[in-house]
Amino acid sequence: MADNLHQQNLRHAVMDEIAAKHSIEGKIIAAMKNVPRHLFVNEEQQDVAYLDEPLPIASGQTISQIATVAMQTHLLKMQKGDCVLEIGTGSGYQAAVLCELGYRVYSIERHRKLHLAAKENLSDAGYNDVVLVHGDGFYGLPQFAPFDGILVTCGAPEIPEELITQLAIGGRMVVPVGKKLQEMMVVEKTGETDYSTTGAGYFRFVPMLKGTVN
Repeated sequence: MADNLHQQNLRHAVMDEIAAKHSIEGKIIAAMKNVPRHLFVNEEQQDVAYLDEPLPIASGQTISQIATVAMQTHLLKMQKGDCVLEIGTGSGYQAAVLCELGYRVYSIERHRKLHLAAKENLSDAGYNDVVLVHGDGFYGLPQFAPFDGILVTCGAPEIPEELITQLAIGGRMVVPVGKKLQEMMVVEKTGETDYSTTGAGYFRFVPMLKGTVN
């Protein structure tokens, strides 16, 4: 599936709108103008790929609203070369944005069907350096820790303590916390067992669930 001029214009327009409404780092807006979101949605959703709203994907999951992806990425405050773990690969769009920014990306997905689809989507879009794992996000990826940043793309019932142990000291985790409505929390690890939290608004995400689905 190509990335034609019409799609590029739609993408640039929605990112310009988001930049005007929200305080998002310029490098994130620029990176997201380069990521072809239409490659990460279903074929029948091509006409709505650049609407700033969540869209359904396989396994009862969603691809996040474009502004939410921008906001979560902004809250991470990572630099090029930093190591980032994503919990909830979905169709691979958020991972593509992180790759576009030059981060070293690891991403874990509990649904095997989505994990395999994301692998294909990312490859088709030219993002081949991301490490994709089919597994339980609550356990993270300790074999690759510590991470400079952890980004959770589903609603956790509470701050996942196991993931905090996988953060580098000085690292940040962005995680929506809550059941029906989630508060976006920024967790900053200040010591081996110490961390601080800051709220960054309310959002709605699919729930973070334990276990894996084949």
